[in-house]
Amino acid sequence: MHAGELTIDARRLWPGEVPWDGPLAFIDLDAAGDFPVEVALPPCPVVGLGDPSHPFAACLDAVIEPPVGAEGLARQVLAMPRAAAVVVQLLRVLPALSPQEGLTVESLAYAVLQGSAEHAGWLAGRRGQADRRERSAGQVSAIRSDDRLSIMLNHPESGNAIDQHMRDQLFEAFALAALDPDIRHISLRGAGRTFSLGAELEEFGTTTDPATAHAIRSLTLPAREVSRCADRLEVHVRGGCVGSGLELAAWASRFTASPDAWFHLPELAMGILPGAGGCVSLTRRIGRQRTALMILSGKRITARTALGWGLVDAIVDEPPGDEAGADIA
Repeated sequence: MHAGELTIDARRLWPGEVPWDGPLAFIDLDAAGDFPVEVALPPCPVVGLGDPSHPFAACLDAVIEPPVGAEGLARQVLAMPRAAAVVVQLLRVLPALSPQEGLTVESLAYAVLQGSAEHAGWLAGRRGQADRRERSAGQVSAIRSDDRLSIMLNHPESGNAIDQHMRDQLFEAFALAALDPDIRHISLRGAGRTFSLGAELEEFGTTTDPATAHAIRSLTLPAREVSRCADRLEVHVRGGCVGSGLELAAWASRFTASPDAWFHLPELAMGILPGAGGCVSLTRRIGRQRTALMILSGKRITARTALGWGLVDAIVDEPPGDEAGADIA
């Protein structure tokens, strides 16, 4: 079948078949007959087209739905096929794991891709475009008031891009919250017009040994502490909510967005995957298939789509001050 200019090879994947050795497989669910309940998927993205209610759809890595299109997803996957394969293999196992186990496996998968040729190629291209301006270290403010802890990403001049200094401060703030049961309410905001544009790009590639990078994440990844107090966490975002910023926010038990908010996971184009806990946090919010759609396509989604998918709980028209708001959807 065809989708625009893209020729899509729709296959049946039966147990015992010779494994599909391509970088991507599409399944035409509208034309599919009966499939066995248990199917061993090949080690690459297997994506459905058509009827999402087909019994086989739930077995797949994703099912195409707006605003994600088959062509855009295919181009992203074909540009970074090794990274895409690791992404879906990781997402397949995460639902069976606890949050802490999931974070460990996510970090190991991320480490594999840190050492890959695809990521090295992205880094090489990035070095030629590097911005050499002096940058101030990012800041995170944490204010305790009775049983409340208010945490603010406070580096608006960078779009609250999260650098090492901010990661360390986030880890400390959430470690405090996780250890103190008297803190009953935790809020997270971003200063300025943008919640967070994700990780500071200039820091990618600074730790070259994947095993060392995994060891650092095992000890200091903020998501490890966030997951321990997520039931008390409330997050509101405005503007861009990108990469590690989204990965962090998705842990919240209450997650709201301004009407102008947008959400983006750009990591596949870098030859990596969301490695700040997002593969774990997003699968628990929107399921592994929509998480795969966001990662594999690199498509930005609006606040309305995020609401429809369950990524956010409400769209809030906020007054000045960002401390209260009225749900508008």
